[in-house]
Amino acid sequence: MTQSHSHHHHHHDTEDMGDGRLVLAVIVNLLLTLAQIVGGIISGSLALIADALHNLNDASSLGIALIARKISRKPADEIRTFGYRRAEVIGALINLTTLILVGLYLVYEAIFRFFEQKPIEGWIVIWVAGIALVIDLITAFLTYSMSKGSLNVKAAFIHNVSDAMASAGVILAGTLIVLYDFYLADLIVTLVISGYILWQGFSMISQSIRILMESAPEDLDLETLTRSISEIADVQGIHHVHVWALDESHRALEAHIVIDETDLESLEEIKKRIKDFLMREHNIHHSTLEFEPTADRGNHQCPDEWVGCGTGALSEIDAQH
Repeated sequence: MTQSHSHHHHHHDTEDMGDGRLVLAVIVNLLLTLAQIVGGIISGSLALIADALHNLNDASSLGIALIARKISRKPADEIRTFGYRRAEVIGALINLTTLILVGLYLVYEAIFRFFEQKPIEGWIVIWVAGIALVIDLITAFLTYSMSKGSLNVKAAFIHNVSDAMASAGVILAGTLIVLYDFYLADLIVTLVISGYILWQGFSMISQSIRILMESAPEDLDLETLTRSISEIADVQGIHHVHVWALDESHRALEAHIVIDETDLESLEEIKKRIKDFLMREHNIHHSTLEFEPTADRGNHQCPDEWVGCGTGALSEIDAQH
């Protein structure tokens, strides 16, 4: 077996193992949901049923992450010429939106309960929250390693982390209620957890929106990139530059490169220099370059938006795609 085949099979096995973890996490959360619904009906506890619905939301977020992950692997076709990589970004956007809604609902519920205080069975709360904490930690463990390289899985992982925090907070609140009748603990814990959820949700959703809006990657300075390309040997100028992210790990660039007519014979060598620079310095592996001889540029003025005017290089940044 060749090295490339071995790498392909290893990558495929890793993906299958990741999918298996997500499936297991979905099943565990569905079982917990079922157990909480049954327990809620038997005990007459509306709180248990409400928590069951919260865990059902976790199971659905993991399910969305799994489906998006599978769709993203589909090869490019006549409709999706770049492939389906952004399916994972869309999955992350859906999960982060629901995460924010959950956080806002928790704030509402905490404030409502403060004004409409109801008796809380401390020991029931502690036991149920303890079981839920174990399940949430198992789910978080299953998805942790995958969350490092995927915004999609990370969104589902944050769902479970927030649930684990909620369960730990509920245990703390239940203990304070049992020992000291400190019912305000429930409100304080809920507000702290909802604050964490909203902070994570809003900070991560901006990444999804940047990718879907075809924005330049956050760590890339377009002006610096354009200047650097214009300084590569035999490049006379650069304009019509577009850089965008296909997903979290794949970037694309298109640009018009101005070269001297005498350099047309070495065009492939110039192209190789630029592409090597883009891959090495900016992790851009997909680049489309159109070359123009200087004669085609005519007599140019120096508009303000051009970079490098007066330095011998014609460089223009076009921020629209």
